[in-house]
Amino acid sequence: MTARDGAHLREVWRRGATAYGVWSVLADAAVGELVAASAFDYVCVDLQHGLASPADLPGLLTGMRAAGRAPLVRPAWNEPAQLMRALDLGACGVVVPMVESADDARRAVAACRYPPAGARSWGPPWGDVRADAGRPPAEQDADALCLVMVETRSAVDALDEILAVPGLDGVYVGPNDLALSCGHGRAGYRDSAAVDALLTDVVDRCRGAGLVVGLHCADPAMGVEWAGRGVGMVTVAQDGTLLRTALAGTWATLPGVPAG
Repeated sequence: MTARDGAHLREVWRRGATAYGVWSVLADAAVGELVAASAFDYVCVDLQHGLASPADLPGLLTGMRAAGRAPLVRPAWNEPAQLMRALDLGACGVVVPMVESADDARRAVAACRYPPAGARSWGPPWGDVRADAGRPPAEQDADALCLVMVETRSAVDALDEILAVPGLDGVYVGPNDLALSCGHGRAGYRDSAAVDALLTDVVDRCRGAGLVVGLHCADPAMGVEWAGRGVGMVTVAQDGTLLRTALAGTWATLPGVPAG
């Protein structure tokens, strides 16, 4: 298993390719290690809407790293302590929710970089057991990914200013919250020309600024389509959904069983 970390993602993007990933909402370390051992380019642990809590991170991230993966983490909110903690525990980067202004983006970037580039506090908890924990600050700065979420009308209105923040690695679009915030309810791009235009505008502006743009997708087909439309990072599955559908699919193959 080739290590999949921030350097891997940067190499995918350098080649102009798309990274395909899995969203992790389950709090079980064994499930996390199993997902991390897959061929996907990245896994993101969701502390905002998933079942895992900050207390679960040490076990989850250790298992994922053992499987050759340094995962991304979406913290519950854009609070420096949450971002720093995720990176300290082994995340290769953070996907920061509810960023609505350049100031919000600057706060997120600062939490991911050591002084003088930022405000991250030095204190790797794995220093005595992991050889890479004590690497120089500049090396860790170069590896840590800071992706901010665009998921509100305010973020779209301030997008050009957000994209100009130094040290930002990219934008990750949350289409569900974005549609809700812009007055489109639960509509998706497939059934709403307005939502399609909204997503296209964000993607085009990010690409124009030279930053990678990611998109949370409802299914693999959506991910493949938007990869073809210039998105460099698409989440195409969720661990809980994969488990549920695999169970239902296996049940359906058994003869004479009632419909699930």
